[in-house]
Parts: sequence; structure tokens; C-alpha cells
Amino acid sequence: MITIGKHPEMSHEELQAYWEHANQTYPHKTGTVDITFDGDYAELSYDFDPVPFQRIRRVTGYLTGTVDRWNDAKRAELADRVKHTEV
Repeated sequence: MITIGKHPEMSHEELQAYWEHANQTYPHKTGTVDITFDGDYAELSYDFDPVPFQRIRRVTGYLTGTVDRWNDAKRAELADRVKHTEV
């Protein structure tokens, strides 16, 4: 859920409308919204929380996240692979 701090220049209804807009636009995000004013215009700046992810590799045709359940032969195959670096 996205949160919006209290703003002295805005009514509760206006803050509620910005909150609903942010949560409808980004339904699966969490974070905060900063509202700044330039005359009659409001600018919304979103600061989303980082999303955790798990690295997945393709080794010998299988997609895997961790190698903790692999047998010794699979681990040896992984160790023998040539790792390429970015240029």
C-alpha cells in the first residue's frame, strides 16, 4: 500500500483522492508519495520500496534458484562452467 503524509495546504478529501489514484495506478507497490505544488499544479513523486527477487539460473536445461538440493555431479558441472563477464 502506498502512503501519503499530511499536507497543510490540502483537505482530507483531496489527500484521499491522491491516495486512491496512487493505489489504483500501482496496486502491488508499497511506498510513499511526496506532493509538491507549482501554482495550481500538484506534482506527485513516488518512492517505492525495493522488491526482493531471487536469482534464477538455467543450468543443463533446468531453471533453479538455489543449488542446495543438487547432488555432487550437478555441483561439479556448475563449478566447471565458464562464467562470462560483461564487457
